[in-house]
Amino acid sequence: MVENQYRETGEKKSLNFIEQIVQNDLKESKNDGRIQTRFPPEPNGYLHIGHAKAICLDFGIAARYGGVCNLRFDDTNPTKEEVEYVEAIKADIEWLGYKWGNEYYASDYFGQLWDFALRLIEEGKAYIDEQSSEAIALQKGTPTQPGINSPWRDRPIAESLDLFRRMNTGEIAEGTLVLRAKIDMASPNMHFRDPIIYRVVNHPHHRTGTAWKAYPMYDFAHGQSDYFEGVTHSLCTLEFVPHRPLYDLFVDWVKEGKDLDNHRPRQYEFNKLNLSYTLMSKRNLLILVKEKLVNGWDDPRMPTLCGFRRRGYSPESIHKFVDKIGYTTYDALNEFALLESAVREDLNVRATRVSAVVNPVKLVLINYPVGQVEELEAVDNPEQPEAGTHTIAFTRELWMEREDFMEDAPKKYFRMTPGQEVRLKNAYIVRCVGCVKDEAGNVIEVHAEYDPDTRSGMPDANRKVKGTLHWVSMQHCVRAEVRLYDRLWKVENPRDELAAVKEAQGVDSLEAMKQLINPDSLHILPCCYVETYAADMAPLSYLQFQRIGYFNVDPDSTPEKPVFNRTVELKDTWGKMNK
Repeated sequence: MVENQYRETGEKKSLNFIEQIVQNDLKESKNDGRIQTRFPPEPNGYLHIGHAKAICLDFGIAARYGGVCNLRFDDTNPTKEEVEYVEAIKADIEWLGYKWGNEYYASDYFGQLWDFALRLIEEGKAYIDEQSSEAIALQKGTPTQPGINSPWRDRPIAESLDLFRRMNTGEIAEGTLVLRAKIDMASPNMHFRDPIIYRVVNHPHHRTGTAWKAYPMYDFAHGQSDYFEGVTHSLCTLEFVPHRPLYDLFVDWVKEGKDLDNHRPRQYEFNKLNLSYTLMSKRNLLILVKEKLVNGWDDPRMPTLCGFRRRGYSPESIHKFVDKIGYTTYDALNEFALLESAVREDLNVRATRVSAVVNPVKLVLINYPVGQVEELEAVDNPEQPEAGTHTIAFTRELWMEREDFMEDAPKKYFRMTPGQEVRLKNAYIVRCVGCVKDEAGNVIEVHAEYDPDTRSGMPDANRKVKGTLHWVSMQHCVRAEVRLYDRLWKVENPRDELAAVKEAQGVDSLEAMKQLINPDSLHILPCCYVETYAADMAPLSYLQFQRIGYFNVDPDSTPEKPVFNRTVELKDTWGKMNK
């Protein structure tokens, strides 16, 4: 299990407003001093970074206050839900370090919800409407104007009961009949204006098959499911604030005379996680996947948890980020750079340091013995001495970064240039003596002389030089593919920009997306070299390519052809470029 803001770590932290509510409820012995939360995703896609914030709160509150958090799949829309998504959601929650108390589904309660709906019809609190969805919407009115009663609002109870039962036999076409709660068409709360609580969906369900044709709406299923399960704190995002009175009303209706004054689920709302240069609508993410604008749900450019995992984010870094932004009652746009800073903080103490050259040029130490191989010691992680060391081979012919050599260098250039000394990391001080070029004038070899008395750890090794360069031995490295990822979108707020482009140009979401996607979000470098130690690492291992950035081993990787994904650069270069 990972450390997070709700875990007792000895560090005193201020309580967020949800925790204050929970503590107050416990003090007042509401729900007999019991804490039970739930995480209720719809299995219609993969979880994204926004869900991580809710997961940390739902599971964290339960963990801190001795309660339980259950996982409940909101599977009330069979046309969009799949078993694949169910399994992916469970895997993501476990990756974040959490275990749920019980696994539930809204479909577990289809029978109870059906019986409850029948009771509402019998009590005159619900009726069958056979108008089109467009007609119903027009009759809803506006926040300042009352709605108009449906012509079917006073339909005889027996007739509504008969039609409702027929909605579940398969004889009723989708969109022809709905069941509406009879509340108040003049209510200032639009959600009270006779909301639809059941509709017909003639599509097999991933769990119940064809047993049901009439399906409850989310607002009708959600609160009742909380009630059936004994949830005490139903934590939702801010868009559900106007839904809360309806949530409470349906719970009052379903209680069947029971005293709920101190024993009821209570809904509380917190702000969503909005992230710059990120689009998190599952509907739009599905378009990206289906139209192959990305390489699947786990593409490292996607905001999905599996995408971040594949890119090299650790679960602990996600927790750090959630801890940084906190929970409030107002929405804000969080900077992607803040997420990356949390990743750097975590990977700095987690990632194994290795040598890799991503844009190679040959370096020849002309005075180093031909055929000699030295084994040098390299620290796995200077922030974690207990992590140990590994050996790297040093030879006459090395690969170095092309950007680390300049034939005619400016005054404050502290890398490889003729006449200047630099240190090769973990090895020797060398002095550049020149280079070899091809017929086109391109540098194909850099030549240098090494000082045998300056090996790291030797008495003369402390001689001061201003530059330290990384390298790999040409004879003891593996060719690798390196994937450099950047932001998928070239605009700070793709959600709003997407809507603006669609409205201005009259195009669909796909065409608008194509205009806003960052064309430089992925660069594949096919000819990179890594030390053999890195090539043998397991998929998803956390690495720092020294002086380059944080990387991880992609699942496509093999010992013969390693593949590495850049997680994040060592410093925030994007922020500087976009100021």
